Amino acid sequence: MKVSIVVPVYNEKDTIETIISRINKARVYDLEKEIIIVDDFSTDGTRDILKKYSDANIKILYHEKNKGKGAALRTGFGNATGDIVIIQDADLEYDPADYEKLLKPFLDGKADVVYGSRFMGGEPHRVIYFWHYVGNKLLTMFSNMFTNLNLTDMETCYKIFKKEVLDKIRIEEDRFGFEPEVTAKVSMLNVRIYEVGISYSGRSYAEGKKIGIKDGFRTLYVIIKYGLFKRRPN
Repeated sequence: MKVSIVVPVYNEKDTIETIISRINKARVYDLEKEIIIVDDFSTDGTRDILKKYSDANIKILYHEKNKGKGAALRTGFGNATGDIVIIQDADLEYDPADYEKLLKPFLDGKADVVYGSRFMGGEPHRVIYFWHYVGNKLLTMFSNMFTNLNLTDMETCYKIFKKEVLDKIRIEEDRFGFEPEVTAKVSMLNVRIYEVGISYSGRSYAEGKKIGIKDGFRTLYVIIKYGLFKRRPN
């Protein structure tokens, strides 16, 4: 079996080399590992750094204009050849050391989709931004009302899929609306969804955090768009 790790990247020159190193070192049981990095038209020097990499297990793809995280993931998914696909942000908030915990429900034959939850407890968390925490919990609850799932962290980066599940979904959102869209569409499939507690090291806006209040309002809209009208996953 092979696991594909898809990394959407935009202006992450200070962290990109570290995250690539951590992904390379991360254990994934005895699975083959494929790394797919999609640069979403970075303008801070990230592209120059990526051009230094020529490892056989790393595919680096470049957008010719900035399109957003959802668009970068769409590109990455289309180039993934693994049996299981992991989403990994490049900003060091999520630790690749958690991969084996996230993969275990798949290897045990229990899951088709796994979400890594920042709110299940048991793992270290950086203490930061109370209102972000509240916002995430409210958005998750609102999403659950439409999907009839009982997730604790819909907005998590760590979403892991069997490739055959991803192949049934057409991603339409180009930016951060990806998170509620894919959650809504997965909920319409007859698949087994698990959550696993993960560690989390949130960064501040001074450290480069990008998501803001406008993205929160867009998330509300996307939850309604794909939930209220029960759009088909593809």
